[in-house]
Formats: sequence, C-alpha cells, structure tokens
Amino acid sequence: MYARTDVNMEKSGPITLENFDELYRKFGPMVLRRCRYLLKDEEQALDAMQDTFVRLIERRTRLSDVCSSLFYTVATTVSLNKIRSNKVRSSPETGNLLRAMAESGIVDHEKRVDASLLLDAIFAEAQEDTRCMAVLHYLDGLTLEETAREMRMSVSGIRKRLSVLRKKALRCAGV
Repeated sequence: MYARTDVNMEKSGPITLENFDELYRKFGPMVLRRCRYLLKDEEQALDAMQDTFVRLIERRTRLSDVCSSLFYTVATTVSLNKIRSNKVRSSPETGNLLRAMAESGIVDHEKRVDASLLLDAIFAEAQEDTRCMAVLHYLDGLTLEETAREMRMSVSGIRKRLSVLRKKALRCAGV
C-alpha cells in the first residue's frame, strides 16, 4: 500500500516548550473530541487529553514534525488504554450496576420471591427432565420439535408433559 501524496497534512514543526501553547490551542479541541467520543465520560476525556499532550512532550526529542494525525493517533491510543485499564482494575460502577439491576427487575424483591415460590410449587413433583424441557421451550424459546430433538423424546411426549405442567401452573396461580 502506498502513502497518499495528495493529502494536505498540515505540519507544525517539532514540539518545543516554546510552541507547546500554540500546539495545545491548535490540536487540543480535536484531541478532546476524540477522547470524548471513545471514553464517553467528560472527566476521563479531559484526563486522556492531558495524557496525550504529556506523552508527546515526553517524546518530543524523537519527533521531528507533528501533524494532526499524530495527535489523533496518540489520543486514540491513550483513550483505548484507559478503557482497557478501567476494565481490568475496576469492578462495575455502582450506578451502572444499580441501573442494570433495576432494568432486569432484580430490585423488586417481593415479586422475585413470589415467582420463586410459584416455581417451587409448580416443579415440586415434576421430574428433572420435565424441568429441563420447560426451560428449553418456555425460556430458551425452542419449538416443540427442537425441544423433542434436544430431549430425545417424541413431540407428542413433550407436548403432553408441558400441557400437564401448564395446567398445574395455572392451578397454582389461581387461574
């Protein structure tokens, strides 16, 4: 693959302490936008932007020229490293965990206990393979034919057991 020569890459010369302010004003907004886009958190984006410029200053002696693509690339690398380190070092944020619990219905403890008691009553005398076929059909969404294949039974046998289980469930629910 060949480098494109028709692309106008505005070069700004080497990074020096004298021109750092100019480079920060020129490329800072672009770097911040990139960090915001990747991190989706304002505080982390600001940290990543600062880290980007610190990295470039630390390596300024090895750089002959800088251009926007260099800042963009370093900002991307710094942001992705922050995302990786956040996943490794931290557990799920409390806010996200609570939100996930609320969305999944775990917070409503009374309903969960009621459902558990109802399921215990329904499956009290059911065979283990009947429980398994109920999970396959009702929870996993398998058809009767797929459930029969999985359980190595006939479709009519699956239909009969699930029918008996459904009637028991309706009785337990008071319907």
